[in-house]
Amino acid sequence: MKEYFDANRTLWDAKVEYHKNSKMYDLEAFKAGKNMLNSIELEALGKEVKGKRLLHLQCHFGQDSMCWARMGAQVTGVDMSPKSLELARNLNAELDLGVNFVESNVLELKDHLEGEYDIVFTSYGTYGWLPDLNQWASVISHFLKPGGIFYIADFHPVLYMYDFPSQQLLYNYFNSGNPYEEVSEGTYADRDAPIQKKEYFWCHGLSEVMSPLLRHNLRLLEFKEFPYSPYDCFENMTEMEPGKYVFKAEISLPHVFSLKMRKDG
Repeated sequence: MKEYFDANRTLWDAKVEYHKNSKMYDLEAFKAGKNMLNSIELEALGKEVKGKRLLHLQCHFGQDSMCWARMGAQVTGVDMSPKSLELARNLNAELDLGVNFVESNVLELKDHLEGEYDIVFTSYGTYGWLPDLNQWASVISHFLKPGGIFYIADFHPVLYMYDFPSQQLLYNYFNSGNPYEEVSEGTYADRDAPIQKKEYFWCHGLSEVMSPLLRHNLRLLEFKEFPYSPYDCFENMTEMEPGKYVFKAEISLPHVFSLKMRKDG
């Protein structure tokens, strides 16, 4: 797996410079106090984070981590991209938000972090970069204290079956165990960015996401599906309402799912 993770780390390092200047991340508005979190996750967690220890997995350059900190959480953000975390730490110091950032592959986090958290959070473009969701679930359970909450909002595996430029179904729903290998051109936040690097990703159905979490002592509290994306991050999307984007507007597709789970004693 080292080859795959090394290539993906290089890719995400390259994305940072373009993401920080993109309209999607709107860094100046964020610095001025704009909450960059979406209604999906805010409605699920917004009233619960104040005074809580929150672990944010695969945080990129930490914008959402710092938004949770502004809402009163004590936040640790984790990412494997050193360039992402360099920007995260600089922003955190500038804004004086007290977020701790840890560089680690999420699957190896037990070797780089200690402690228990009230909430483990992850969102939008996470599980598809991981080959082994059983190991992922083990990490989540390890860092959650008894009674703690795990929450994920992410793109639906049905949506990931599509090749967005061609609008054709090209990818499996069920994981074959082997990654897809592609050369990434541009980035979801800036399609004109001069980035052309190899990436590796895996497809996982909903049962493959949920079942390992259940096996690792997490109990399902809430499962939701949403017919839109809060981000215009794929090609050929249409904005149906402000902040709600759909692919293939002529049919109703699940775009995002969310899970809210509690760790039993």
